[in-house]
Formats: sequence, C-alpha cells, structure tokens
Amino acid sequence: MNRTELKAFLDEKAAYYEQPAFLEQDPIQIPHRYTQKEDIEISGFLTAVIAWGNRLSILRSADKMMQLMGNAPYDFVVNHQPQDLENMEGFVHRTFQAVDLQYFLKALQQIYRHQGGLETTLAKHYKESGELQLALSNFKKEFFSFDPPARSLKHLPDPIKGSAAKRINMYLRWMVRPADRNVDFGIWDQIPAAALSCPLDVHSGRVARAVMLLKRKQNDAKAVAELDKALRRLDPLDPVKYDFALFGLGVDEKF
Repeated sequence: MNRTELKAFLDEKAAYYEQPAFLEQDPIQIPHRYTQKEDIEISGFLTAVIAWGNRLSILRSADKMMQLMGNAPYDFVVNHQPQDLENMEGFVHRTFQAVDLQYFLKALQQIYRHQGGLETTLAKHYKESGELQLALSNFKKEFFSFDPPARSLKHLPDPIKGSAAKRINMYLRWMVRPADRNVDFGIWDQIPAAALSCPLDVHSGRVARAVMLLKRKQNDAKAVAELDKALRRLDPLDPVKYDFALFGLGVDEKF
C-alpha cells in the first residue's frame, strides 16, 4: 500500500474499533464508572499502572483497588490518614503489591493536595520540556520524591532510559483524546493530542511492522519515536487514534 491507501485503511480500522464496545474487555472501563474529573483521572492512573498481563486479571485487580478506596478514589486520595493505608495489606497484582499501592496513594495525596493534581503536574513537565516522553521521565522523578520504597520505582516507566512507556502513554490517550466516540475522555486540555505517543506493545508493534510504519525490532523508546513520526505523517493532529487500528488489527484480526 502507498501512504494514501494505508491512511484510508487505518482510518477505517480506527473508526471501526473506537466504539463503546471497545470498553467491554479493556481496562478503560474502570475510569468509565466515574463522572467527576478527579475520580476518572485517579482511577485511570492506578488502573493503567497495573495494566499488564491477562485483561480479566487487570480488571479484577483494578476493581479491588477501587473497592479498597470505597469506590471514591479522589476522596480517599485527598483525605486518607496513614492508618487507612493498612486496608491495602494483602493487595497484589503480579509484582505490584500492597507496599507499592500504599506509596502510590501517598504520592497522589501530595500531588493533589499541593501540586494541583495529575493533569497540572504532567502538563507542567510537558510545558517545561516541550516533549512528552521527556516530561514523563521528569514526572517519574517528581512522583518518587516522597521517600518511596526502592521496589516501587519500577512501576512507572522512564522513556529516557529506553522504556516504551506503554501503560502511561495509554493513560495519556485516555485523558487527552476527545470523547467524541465515548471511549477516551478528553478531560485534559493542557496537553495536546498531537503530542501523544502510541502505546506500543507486542500487538500494535507487530501490525506497525507489517504495514511498514515501523522498522525497529525492539518495542522500546526508539521504536515509539519512530512510530510517532510515521503516525504523525498520517494525522498530525491526532496520531494516536491509530492505536485503535493497530491494537484491534493485532488482537482481534491477528493481522
């Protein structure tokens, strides 16, 4: 396919997969339970952090986190006392355990009480750096500036150290892209959709290589940068809409 044919093909697939039915087995269904902005972004962040492995397992674990916070994540984050974190004991999702969840909740409390929340904090780093993947690296440094357990550091990626940062890029897609199709939320306006990077994983990477959007073999930060350039040539304003096409083609159509 030439570029015009490829764009038409991927535009069609992106529109086909970006439908409310997409929510049925996707972790994005967890933040869709909420209507308040802060509840959406906090539940989405914590869900994205644990979004690896079997999707049903992810959903069960994310649901458990919401229950432990009384299904009121913003209220819990802002108002919890140290003794409330004892309720998290026993939580585990693969390598993300209670001690990690406890730290994440403490860090989120600092961010919401003193730094304006997740959008303000991430947007500050984006505006300072002018490049979203560098902003994610700086956000990680700030997030882990509240005396974290060493073991918790691995649960946020650092693109500057080579990570594809799949889960945090997915989270940003959720928050930033418009809600026109009732999948993503479009509740953040301080980061433009044009700056987003594709949540690169084994499925989207395989399809991207098959259609010649990506040559690099590893799914790492360099591959994300290469794919970003290719997708922005297809749609400079909303390149990450093609995540739906690449992921859907890979998972549902075994392309």
